[in-house]
Amino acid sequence: MISLRQHAVSIAAIFLALAVGIALGSGVLSPGVVSGLRSDKSDLEQSLEQANQQINALEMQLNAADSFSAAVADRTLRDALPGTTVLIVTTPDADPGDVDAVHRVLGQSGAAVTGNLTLTDTFVDASGGDRLRTVVNNVIPAGVTLQTGAVDQGSLAGDLLGAVLLINPESGHAWGTDAERELALETLRGGGFVTYDAPPAPAQLAVVLTGDQNGDGEVLSGNRGAVVARFASGLDGRGSGVVLAGRPGSANGNGAVAVTRSDSALTARVSTVDDVHRESGRLTVPMALSEQLGGGSGRYGTGPGATAITVGVPAP
Repeated sequence: MISLRQHAVSIAAIFLALAVGIALGSGVLSPGVVSGLRSDKSDLEQSLEQANQQINALEMQLNAADSFSAAVADRTLRDALPGTTVLIVTTPDADPGDVDAVHRVLGQSGAAVTGNLTLTDTFVDASGGDRLRTVVNNVIPAGVTLQTGAVDQGSLAGDLLGAVLLINPESGHAWGTDAERELALETLRGGGFVTYDAPPAPAQLAVVLTGDQNGDGEVLSGNRGAVVARFASGLDGRGSGVVLAGRPGSANGNGAVAVTRSDSALTARVSTVDDVHRESGRLTVPMALSEQLGGGSGRYGTGPGATAITVGVPAP
């Protein structure tokens, strides 16, 4: 309830505003003050115009750099991943254009994409954690023991999907059978945790693609980024390497890339790329996968925590 004092203050504020309006309308302000205000307005408009021109010039330079990178992509990526297989996993905020671009650069590198798997909002949301853990524990392939440290929903699900969708680097074969893979995927899809057009086949490597915004237009926050980061790490434990790539927002705050880079255990395993919206970042993805095959990892891009622009090119 509004108090008498608040009501009085509100009325006083209204009368003050009326007084100021009348004073301004009556020409109480001196001609010098009015002239100064007009001059300040003109200076601000000029500064804004100059800033817009600089932004446009920088955008043109970035577009030119993207065009150049795209033009030399075939030469840059040739034989980066000859004969290798790659699984693509996307989060709910991944940009479709980035997904298509990563498909393209993987093809240019000589890799074959074995399928696409999309994680749903239910998968990355903490509210579905208990149900996801229950589903995972019910479809573990025979002969597969999940990692003892995989207790959170991201790590546990990453370990399971790695066991059914990635190839054991030592044996050269999938961890589970075709029937076990189909059962796990169908159960997760039936629970609303993943979607796919066709069941992905096992691959040597994986790319986890995220964006930097959720459906509400805000940077992916809360523990959703942590779920994705730990999922990527769990996946990495079963195959020959994983690259987590996203847009700039993913490297800030609680974004998936930021969480990975802030944890020494995660960043030692998973390579990160924070500028997948740019051609240079897209080209970095297969190059980072190639580095993963050799046992290395890196933090690439221009965002917080990045140590190099791309593989083999240190930050300025």
